[in-house]
Amino acid sequence: MTDEIHETPSTTPNFQTELAAQLADLIPEAIADGKVDVEKLKELLNGDVADSSERFGLFWPGKKRALRAAQEPTTATLKPDFENSKDWDSTQNVFIEGDNLEVLKILQKHYHAKIKLIYIDPPYNTGKDFVYPDNYKEGLDTYLEWTRQVNEEGKKVTTNAETEGRYHSNWLNMMYPRLKLARNLLTDDGVIFVSIGDQELANLQRVMFEVFGEANALPLFTRVTKKSSNNGTTFSPSTDYVVGFARNIARLRPFSVPLTDEQVKSYNRSDERGAYKEIGLFQAALKHGGSRYAITAPDGQRVITPRDLPWRWSEAKLREGLAADQIVFKKTSSSPLLDADTGERAAWNVYTKLHLADREEAGLLPKNYSDELQNNLGTRDLRDLNLPFDFPKPVALVKFLASIVNDPAATVLDLFGGSGTTAQAVMELNVEDGGTRRHILVQLPEPVDEGSDAASKGFRTIADIARTRVVRAGNRIADAATRQLQLEEHSVDLGFRSYKLADTSFSKWRLSSDVEEDALQQHLLSLRDSSTDDATADELLTEILLKQGYSLTEAVSPAEIGGLDVRLVRDRDGDVAVLAYLNEHVKPTLEQLRAFVDESPTRIIVLEDAFQGDDELKTNLAQLCKSKGIELWTA
Repeated sequence: MTDEIHETPSTTPNFQTELAAQLADLIPEAIADGKVDVEKLKELLNGDVADSSERFGLFWPGKKRALRAAQEPTTATLKPDFENSKDWDSTQNVFIEGDNLEVLKILQKHYHAKIKLIYIDPPYNTGKDFVYPDNYKEGLDTYLEWTRQVNEEGKKVTTNAETEGRYHSNWLNMMYPRLKLARNLLTDDGVIFVSIGDQELANLQRVMFEVFGEANALPLFTRVTKKSSNNGTTFSPSTDYVVGFARNIARLRPFSVPLTDEQVKSYNRSDERGAYKEIGLFQAALKHGGSRYAITAPDGQRVITPRDLPWRWSEAKLREGLAADQIVFKKTSSSPLLDADTGERAAWNVYTKLHLADREEAGLLPKNYSDELQNNLGTRDLRDLNLPFDFPKPVALVKFLASIVNDPAATVLDLFGGSGTTAQAVMELNVEDGGTRRHILVQLPEPVDEGSDAASKGFRTIADIARTRVVRAGNRIADAATRQLQLEEHSVDLGFRSYKLADTSFSKWRLSSDVEEDALQQHLLSLRDSSTDDATADELLTEILLKQGYSLTEAVSPAEIGGLDVRLVRDRDGDVAVLAYLNEHVKPTLEQLRAFVDESPTRIIVLEDAFQGDDELKTNLAQLCKSKGIELWTA
């Protein structure tokens, strides 16, 4: 019976349990009485085990607890926020209001290894920054309590001032579990970029070495934030950084940027293949990698490189180039080449053709420095939308990072959504290059300061500002006359589904697993229904789908089947993937359940309490589903 009925998990994946299961499968001899035998594991690994008395790494107070925070499952869910969404039925973009640690856990089931690019702009830890409040025993309770925002004195409860002690530790305790969970979401060829200032640059790099592996580190990108400043005590701070890591550096495609107009103009010659420019086959700066040999010029002179230096091409490649008309000989009195027979200066120089079409296809490697992405651009971006926000990142920065990964269909995740820069960048980039990128933003409902410009304009939280920005930026893109023609040819997704982090809608899942036995029994006795009375069908279905591994952008629609209200989830072909009956107060008849089965969905979901204790009815449905190859799930 249990093989024919699947039960929806009550929590997100338990990573400790899953890791132990993977070890048991890989090294069964290291498991004793259902537990990992660490000493046996050390014995098996032998020389590959590090000396525990002398270890290299980053250590700080609270690190073990921070790791547990990442591993601890949560019963939390996301509730659909239709009122604050745009184009709910058609969009593939998502905005989530809530603590990103809990949200990351919720996203693990479906979005594991599906995110191509993660960009985050976390607090720089200047002493005035907001730092997320983590309670390692029950993160969701902490979040729900924190959303009251202030203490009894009316002050924010979560700034990280240097006077509070453990200044860097508090910041690392916030970042470590989030980075651990974020890594799981990256595709094998995915990449994460993190904006950061001087205060925590070194610590961020070291903690990311640990989480992502030092071999997967990308060169540090330096950004000029402002050209004039007289702040600081020794040097005037005018740069910040983007720290990048690949999920797997061996699978990462090379980054590239398009040629500038000036670079295109340098391709000032043409042949039957189109525009090209000439590049000397000998480059004095090239010391290694090629080979040295004599080349016969049109008049018979044999020319060779000086001082045992190599050509750029091998002799075999040269022969191919000559046959394909890709080699150019030019007479000159200032050739760097030598006559191979006399040792005198040669009368010829040799060039290869570099065609514009080839260079445009490959692109150019981006530089790891920019003075064209300054903070004033971010301020202007928001001023154009009449929105208040301090120190927003420029849209151009995120567009640059999203473009160099060379995936126009990438899913882009921003865990510290801020003012919504990433969403605007993704939409604008899709318009410009015809891409179909999707964005997922997560932002805590951090309150705006009383008396601030944001408060005077009616905004209560940073999340409110971000959602408004996505709407206004999308409207501006749609309304722009010059871009309207592009939109007619290429449909750009300018909407988003809005969700809010909340406790589970199922009463039976709300109790923590570490409560005392008497309290657990009392809780179970107090339960009358599977779900809370105020939970809507859409809220229940969203939670069930997330815990079963579906996305936040499934095509869901209401329907009536057999006289009962149900929810249908359709796949890309329009077929019914899921049929869900979510009313525990109305017990379905067997004939009504037959009608469900006759729809031939891939999966049927029924609330456990909808059977109202009728095991025979549940068994009959299970048999009907089995006969049609349909999965039956309860919740």
